[in-house]
Amino acid sequence: MIGGGAGAWPPAEYGDAIAAFYDDWYPAEAMSTDEAVNFLAMHAGDGPVLELGIGTGRVALPLADRGLTVHGVDASPAMVERLRAKPGGDRLEVVIGDLADAASLGGTFSLIYVVFNTFFGLPSQEAQVACFANVAAALHPGGAFVMEAFVPDMGRFDRGQRVHVDRFDGETTRMTASIHDPLTQTVRSRHLLIGADGRVRTFPVDIRYAWPAELNLMARMAGLDIAERYADWTRQPFTSSSTAHVSVWRRPG
Repeated sequence: MIGGGAGAWPPAEYGDAIAAFYDDWYPAEAMSTDEAVNFLAMHAGDGPVLELGIGTGRVALPLADRGLTVHGVDASPAMVERLRAKPGGDRLEVVIGDLADAASLGGTFSLIYVVFNTFFGLPSQEAQVACFANVAAALHPGGAFVMEAFVPDMGRFDRGQRVHVDRFDGETTRMTASIHDPLTQTVRSRHLLIGADGRVRTFPVDIRYAWPAELNLMARMAGLDIAERYADWTRQPFTSSSTAHVSVWRRPG
């Protein structure tokens, strides 16, 4: 799910490591998947549509069930293998590659979307700017680029560090340890999974975050206009206290 760049972490590192656990850790019912699919379907027109970082198909498969032609790109063969094993997974057109290279897939789309902070897997501002440019080139006139992402919160870190317990149920413990670099706007994290047998497994999650205003600037540089921004998939108002956003940029018709 993560796109790479020169000197950055390997593009497939996250997905290949976490593929076997991903659907259990992030179940559809806990991720507002139905609301996301409803929102995206309303912006898709007649399609086709493209998901950047399609992963195991949590959003793409139910969107295809709406009758849309869904394409995807993902850096991780292991994640795509999980997608292919699901009912209907073989009918999606999926390419293994960098999610920043949307324009290289050929054709154009009525909707391109990226969910669950996956855009921040692009490791530099340059890669993120390039992604916006490639998305703009791959959209139909009037087409939409939709992104779900968190709003950065510097208060989450103490002296540039954070340790958070994600799950503790007596059998397993899952924690996340992070180091924040505000100069590069990067967070290097590791999920730590401690099993009942004491075995510890680690999963890398390295991101480069961007503020909503910075994303708007990237979009404007690519020729896209901000059309909508909400706090979530149900269209709650986006305010100064929102912790996440669902943003829609459009290519002029």
